[in-house]
Amino acid sequence: MSYPRYLKYKASGVEWLGEVPGGWSVKPLCALFRRVKRTDRADEQLLSVYRDLGVVPKASRDDNFNKPSEDLSQYQLVEPGDLVINKMKAWQGSVAISDCRGIVSPAYFTYITTHRECGRYLHYLMRSLPYIACYQTISKGIRINQWDLEPEAHRRTPLLLPPLAEQRAIAAFLDRETKKIDGLVAEQERLIELLKEKRQAVISHAVTKGLDPAAPMKPSGVEWLGDVPAHWEVKRMKTLGAVRYGIGEPPKYRDEGTALIRATNVHAGRVNASGMVFVNPADIPTQRIVWLRPGDIIVVRSGAYTGDSAIIPHEYDGAIAGFDMVLRCASDVQPNFVQYGLLGASLLAQLELASTRAAQPHLNAEELGSCLLVLPPGVEQRAIAACLDRETKKVDDLVAQAESAMALLTERRSALISAAVTGQIDVRNAVPSATPTEAA
Repeated sequence: MSYPRYLKYKASGVEWLGEVPGGWSVKPLCALFRRVKRTDRADEQLLSVYRDLGVVPKASRDDNFNKPSEDLSQYQLVEPGDLVINKMKAWQGSVAISDCRGIVSPAYFTYITTHRECGRYLHYLMRSLPYIACYQTISKGIRINQWDLEPEAHRRTPLLLPPLAEQRAIAAFLDRETKKIDGLVAEQERLIELLKEKRQAVISHAVTKGLDPAAPMKPSGVEWLGDVPAHWEVKRMKTLGAVRYGIGEPPKYRDEGTALIRATNVHAGRVNASGMVFVNPADIPTQRIVWLRPGDIIVVRSGAYTGDSAIIPHEYDGAIAGFDMVLRCASDVQPNFVQYGLLGASLLAQLELASTRAAQPHLNAEELGSCLLVLPPGVEQRAIAACLDRETKKVDDLVAQAESAMALLTERRSALISAAVTGQIDVRNAVPSATPTEAA
């Protein structure tokens, strides 16, 4: 749906805001908010600022792995309506007006309101694309992931203010439209989860029951594994090949050189080039280097994705293994089958059990080697791996389509917010309950 523009525009006086509707004004952030630091509230719930969600209780998310300090006395109180900024991630959009009461990290900036503007409008405004770009220009640091928002420059950030009734109309419009888009995104997310569940179910069945539904079965001798094809053998991973550790602490990274395969490049059976780093082998003691070759299997040793694995493709022949483990299969074992076995539900459960015996998820070679895999004859290993290549590709293609749809919806959401809060579109008549004001 397209929306009209305002009848009259004027120069905002801010280069990156450009022209704005005639009746709108600009004020510095310090005219609307005052920075405060209220501490000694350790009994309050912990909050976090998310780029996509705003301020939410930390306990409501299962993807926040940042551990809070044991001493919460220096954590800062946040009240509903306060402005909260993760100063090291403002340039990513971790800025929000809070709807919650709780405490946030001492490293955050917290502000109380000194205005009577519409907080919901300001929430959308300060998280819009032009403002995120502004935070990038006033964040300083040696490395991008260590950038820090410069407070003096930030307090002068120009905030674009329509008349109050118009702010409320814009906020109501964006609440309604973003809710619709978020619903569509959630549908795609559910679809992706269902597809991933189907993918794992197909893999798990093939690597434990085979492709022939009429094949004679026998008890595996392992309670949770149940019956397996009569001609298959239950093997420990350590009998299938050799396990070696990668280089451990990485040397300095380079812009080019030999690829270093790390946990961040390992996902669901494949090596992901995103975030790939490079090293000079001359910087590493020779005895520590594990030169990778096609068919080697990388297994993540620690962190949130402990137990995930990927098979090395031909394009990474000669790469170097990072911190993780490398399984090199014996000549009579098909790496592709073992790789799918590692992705099956039964082996993933074993890896998860082994890795969580420590305080932090961690897996070593002995624990990996003790895990059980059901192994068919070599010809059948190849046939199962080829079948799973075909079937998982079908699912992966559907996942990619859903992810593409999500990306387009997310882009539309951001573009709609930016256009509305900067007056590039006039949405005053788009919300029935809003009372339109005269265009300036």
